[in-house]
Amino acid sequence: MNSLHPVSRTALVTGSGRNIGRSIAVAIGEQGHNVVINGSEDRVACEAVAAEVEQAGGRAVVAMGDVGRRESFDHLIEVAQDAFGSVDILINNAAIRPEKPFLDTTDADWHRVLDVDLNAVFYGCRAALPGMVSNNWGRIINLTGMNAIHGYSGRAPVSVAKHGVWGLTKALAKEFGPSGITVNAISPGPIRPEHDDPIQSQHLHGQVGRIPLGHLGEPYHIASLCAYLISDGGGFVSGQMIACNGAAET
Repeated sequence: MNSLHPVSRTALVTGSGRNIGRSIAVAIGEQGHNVVINGSEDRVACEAVAAEVEQAGGRAVVAMGDVGRRESFDHLIEVAQDAFGSVDILINNAAIRPEKPFLDTTDADWHRVLDVDLNAVFYGCRAALPGMVSNNWGRIINLTGMNAIHGYSGRAPVSVAKHGVWGLTKALAKEFGPSGITVNAISPGPIRPEHDDPIQSQHLHGQVGRIPLGHLGEPYHIASLCAYLISDGGGFVSGQMIACNGAAET
């Protein structure tokens, strides 16, 4: 176990069956912590990540559920408490990023994005914070992305949701700091997915020219930031949005 973590904590990582979420879960497991793996559909993938976490040195349990539904978090917290006793660390990673012209966006489109990308963060924080307050210790990390910095054509609801997450992050950091809880946001830039998707790959590689470092980021770059923010060394960082984007501006 990492020497900075003499106490084993329990982390709930939403959307952790693949890509950035998977990498975050494994990094937390490497620190010797317990991890609740969450996904909405692919339980097989989540079970595989749980096995990776345990191989890395942590303990893991899978809790399936659509985080865009409030009742899902009741289930996730219950699973975590039954397995490990508490939720000390919440990583709100799950998100959807559909592209659609604004005038073609339906009420259902709008509300679904806000449910998964914004309301889920509210549900998760509200469910996890009472236990953190009781323990006088907690870490919350919200994944925002470049949509929280820039507005993007074709992604109006995503931009709105991610700006909202950034606002919630700042407010909670101030309200719950006196309870020993840090709340931060990480804004990933273009990150290479684990599995090649021709359309997504073409989109991402098209952005390389806008990245001064000249290459895409990797999931472990985001995971490493999470590992720092939940560590004792990151205990004085709160109310911040850390951009991990290779200095990209768009």
